[in-house]
Amino acid sequence: MVKRVTGDDVLAAAGSVRRVLEPAVERDWRVPIPGLEFTVASVVAHVCVTCLWYSVDMWSGSENGAYEVSAVDDASNERLLTSLLAGPHILSAGIEAAPPTLLGFHPFGSPDPDGFAAMACDELLVHGDDAARGLGVPFAPDDLLAASVLARLFPWHHVHAGEAAWDVLLWANGRIELPDRPPVGRWRWHCAPLREWDGAGP
Repeated sequence: MVKRVTGDDVLAAAGSVRRVLEPAVERDWRVPIPGLEFTVASVVAHVCVTCLWYSVDMWSGSENGAYEVSAVDDASNERLLTSLLAGPHILSAGIEAAPPTLLGFHPFGSPDPDGFAAMACDELLVHGDDAARGLGVPFAPDDLLAASVLARLFPWHHVHAGEAAWDVLLWANGRIELPDRPPVGRWRWHCAPLREWDGAGP
């Protein structure tokens, strides 16, 4: 049985991204990421901001909060690395403090705390892979964490024999193609509580 996604998983995902990026901190992060409109720096900044957004949205109920959260333009690589852990720490603490019945705001639905944890992990892992591709370095996060995120956000997708959950998670996010699976165009999370899933695809 795949375990639920927690605040500790958010920290683990952030740590895995940091371990890949830290050795490349002296390199130019303004390089574009193949196939995307992001640079390495902008995708890292996006993930940092996303974790702060989720911290606010988790406690905002069904209404979007009146906040603007953004990263500093032209922040140094070192500052981006600092933020890469700071935002997830704030979100992780909020997830662990939240009652399991809490429902927050997201355009795809009203996530519970483990929904926010799974979304944050998906953002961190997938965009961490984007950044790694931009720098030309390998990124291979924990496959069990990838399986948990996949099961929570994409419950209609399953890992077939011979597949890695991490590859299927990348495919579900439209990042790669896999044999015997159709290309993914527009994708959607199920971030509301899993008990609300009707068993159908998006």
